[in-house]
Amino acid sequence: MTRLQTSLDAIDTANAKDPKLDNGQPESLLYGQRMTEECNRIFPNASEALQIASRGQHIERWVLKRADYPEGRAGYLKWRRDLGTHHATRVCEIMTEAGYDEDDVTAAGAMLRKEGIKRNDQVQALEDVICFVFIKHYFAPFAAKHSPEKVLSIVVKTARKMSADARSRALREFDLPDDLAAAFEAPAA
Repeated sequence: MTRLQTSLDAIDTANAKDPKLDNGQPESLLYGQRMTEECNRIFPNASEALQIASRGQHIERWVLKRADYPEGRAGYLKWRRDLGTHHATRVCEIMTEAGYDEDDVTAAGAMLRKEGIKRNDQVQALEDVICFVFIKHYFAPFAAKHSPEKVLSIVVKTARKMSADARSRALREFDLPDDLAAAFEAPAA
């Protein structure tokens, strides 16, 4: 077995323990599989570090509960930072055990902590994959639960995170209402 497959399998084993289900599967396991599908589709020549970071984006997400952090934006942002650190730590451990060198391990960790977004092509590529997975699999259920104003706000924030190429691709691939499509047409801030 290759070290890539060993790493992906280890992430899946960890994520199979997620107590929360989505379509009858552990939520983090399904999310990781969706991330791999989109990574392979969008970046067919992705580095192994990007492939592993994509699969491990939500590794053991359930271990840090949002409810354990203060209410409000500051608490939310602290939770998200802590999650990124946890995801990076776990994926880096798995990659090291599989035999990856320090450069690959460091690259995956930076991707998962979002270090250098908009400046580091690999970090941006992971962010583009995340955004495509959100739009493709999670946007419709999110939109059904929230006001049009909140939906537009989230779409604008999502579009800002994406590269220009990814925003252009999203416009081609998704049938978005005009007001939402405008967020993808605007230059990223």
